[in-house]
Amino acid sequence: MIFKRVGEGRPYPQHGYVQKQWAAIAPQQVRLDQLVTTKRTLDLDALLEEDSTFYGDLFAHVVSWNGDLYLEDGLHRALRAALQQRQTVHARVLEL
Repeated sequence: MIFKRVGEGRPYPQHGYVQKQWAAIAPQQVRLDQLVTTKRTLDLDALLEEDSTFYGDLFAHVVSWNGDLYLEDGLHRALRAALQQRQTVHARVLEL
């Protein structure tokens, strides 16, 4: 199993963080098997594109809420890490 759980949607309260606020959070390594996804599907174009991080943050966005780590943005980065047989991904973690 790659992830702790595959979820659908964001069960945590709306946080209202924008890109500039996310950028202020220092990235850290997060184990893939501790993440709960907030999307059940992935656009393969996003996964396979060479420059998939060109328009977004280089790091995944994770929300820590009620003892779980929810992968809010960066599913393609996490899956790419798993395909490269890595057990961690660098992410910005927001504590709610």
